[in-house]
Amino acid sequence: MAITLFDNSSLFWRYAVFQKINAKAFYDYSDSHKIYNTMILHIPHSKHVVPEGYRELFVLSDIALQKELLLLVDWYTDELFDGFDAVTFQYPRLLVDVERFPEDEDEPMSKVGMGMIYTRTSDGERLKRDLTVQEISVLISLYDSHHQALNDAVGHELETYGQAMLVDCHSFPSEPLRCDLNQKRPRPDFCIGTDAFHTPKDLADSLILKVQEWGYTVVENEPYEGTLVPSDYYQSNTNVRSIMIEVNRALYMDEHSGLKLESFSIIQLLIQELLFVIHQYSDRRLCR
Repeated sequence: MAITLFDNSSLFWRYAVFQKINAKAFYDYSDSHKIYNTMILHIPHSKHVVPEGYRELFVLSDIALQKELLLLVDWYTDELFDGFDAVTFQYPRLLVDVERFPEDEDEPMSKVGMGMIYTRTSDGERLKRDLTVQEISVLISLYDSHHQALNDAVGHELETYGQAMLVDCHSFPSEPLRCDLNQKRPRPDFCIGTDAFHTPKDLADSLILKVQEWGYTVVENEPYEGTLVPSDYYQSNTNVRSIMIEVNRALYMDEHSGLKLESFSIIQLLIQELLFVIHQYSDRRLCR
């Protein structure tokens, strides 16, 4: 399938997308000597397998647990957002959600049992049994380790380049879940999440314009708002920039079966073009 999405100024990027080159050629946190840009992908909700040893924390049947995972996992975001190395959480969010604030008083979703450690399903049913202090400590350690890795990645960028760009990568269901704070219908095709302190307005506007050029609907901060910023730099360092890209799952997958649609590769390439826009923005800032 031949699709031309980019102009001649992005030939290398186009080659990277179509040839599926190893992301480590762009960015590898395990080998910090090979750095070619200042963009970090954050993929927090792509994993769907509950590791052995954690299954018995859940009170749901196997069928009910798989149904809940189907609803809450950001399916295939580790494939849709490709081309740069990423800080990816290796556990499903049903165990612990690294995008939640750690303290319930700071996290609005804790009111529905979906704070850092979920106790309720998206429908409000009980999700986990009562956890021991040790079990809670283990889950908190997963959360802390992930955020330390994210802080370290951003810190490395700041030390090397004096700036960092974080892209928070998500997908969302086409219909609001019962737990969702925003129940508006219909939902847009894309959502661009921004933070007044950490997101450059001109970058957000560029992404919104690009999505509209494709003929898709897009809204800023709806149905989900904001973008993750590592705690060490939140609201304190303007050289740490962050923006969230959310894509409606109905565009690329069957939400009932979890299987990819034929349109998956198209949406993947369109997301790659959004990443290229951010890549260019970061490079221009770096060259100033």
